[in-house]
Amino acid sequence: MVTTIALLGAGRIGKVHAKAIAEDKRARLVAVADAMAPAAAAIAEATGAAVMTIDAIEADGSIDAVIICTPTNTHADLIERFARAGKAVFCEKPVDLDVARARACADVVREVGGRVMLGFNRRFDPHFLAVRAAIDDGRIGDVEMVTIVSRDPGPPPAEYIKVSGGIFRDMTIHDFDMARFLLGEEIATVSGTASVLVNPEIGELGDYDSASLVLATASGRQCVISNSRRAAYGYDQRIEVLGSLGSVSAENQRPVSIEIANKDGYTRPPLHDFFMTRYTAAYAAEISAFIDSIENDTAPSPSIEDGLMALALADAAVRAVKEKKTIAVG
Repeated sequence: MVTTIALLGAGRIGKVHAKAIAEDKRARLVAVADAMAPAAAAIAEATGAAVMTIDAIEADGSIDAVIICTPTNTHADLIERFARAGKAVFCEKPVDLDVARARACADVVREVGGRVMLGFNRRFDPHFLAVRAAIDDGRIGDVEMVTIVSRDPGPPPAEYIKVSGGIFRDMTIHDFDMARFLLGEEIATVSGTASVLVNPEIGELGDYDSASLVLATASGRQCVISNSRRAAYGYDQRIEVLGSLGSVSAENQRPVSIEIANKDGYTRPPLHDFFMTRYTAAYAAEISAFIDSIENDTAPSPSIEDGLMALALADAAVRAVKEKKTIAVG
């Protein structure tokens, strides 16, 4: 069986997913849709897919699945539409910027028995997966504290900030999902602080560029998240999990992993400077997992419920910072 897939959205991340499909012998990209005709045509030419409209893709019974890489404000509608059409759905995060709309979308998926996977790619990073494996194997005992450092090399443009939903729904949402992935318990409370230290324009747009959050489960397990829109030394992505018997951590990755020692000391090459290169393996692995779920008729993970939980945590973080108090997660 070859899984036939249509790509909705031929932008930057769409190209990454198209490449992953092309490299997986179990699947074939058969259609591409995008409002920008040249972008769709470029992917179609490179992969042998056809350029089609979203309506035509929905109506085509030979297409098994869709990958949604369109703007965020279209995600919930497209998820519902293709779940009702009986196609498996992979959608980039978030489901929506509004929790109520995301919850309504999840309800529709549940009602129609849809198969929907959310694009939290960091769960598939081999280094982070190794951390989770160490936890599952009992090598560090019971999880007690998690530390997540996630800092971008520089802030996105103002036009992006305006539609992003803010740092917690756009950037930290990945860290919320990773916190749930590593803590092993649902998060009960969120507290923290945020400010504008990088670019005053971000503050003028009602957002933050620097944030520190503390998440806690009902049993007292904790996760500390450090976010910044500026890391002059590169794309900073680290995690550490402290357990009752020890700790496990994943360090920053570099395009070249070497170390030079001489009279000036020890030096290593710079970090990756972009998420597309840092998480190349993760992007390929998540598409492979999506195809696995279709082939084996299993529930995809991360699920739309995982997306809903991460969004609820983002909303709690917004309130915690604004109201300067600890917020219980609803």
